[in-house]
Amino acid sequence: MSLLGSSSESCEITPVSSRSATPDTSNANVNPLNPQGLKPCCACPETKSKRDDCFLKSAPGEGDVNCREFIEAHKACMRGYGFKV
Repeated sequence: MSLLGSSSESCEITPVSSRSATPDTSNANVNPLNPQGLKPCCACPETKSKRDDCFLKSAPGEGDVNCREFIEAHKACMRGYGFKV
């Protein structure tokens, strides 16, 4: 049983490389940085996985220091979709 990513909601994952450079912003409710409407739990699976793996392999209390590179990469990816982190 995994607690990480155990949400019952399904996620449609779109790799960053396949995001359109000019998203359809004709709908005023569409975030131009996240035109697919991804939820935070579904965005950036690559950086999320690396961050989570680092935390799992770190000693208790050391994840914040040992995994800083992965944390910052995931935050940058999330900001790229317009999430405020």
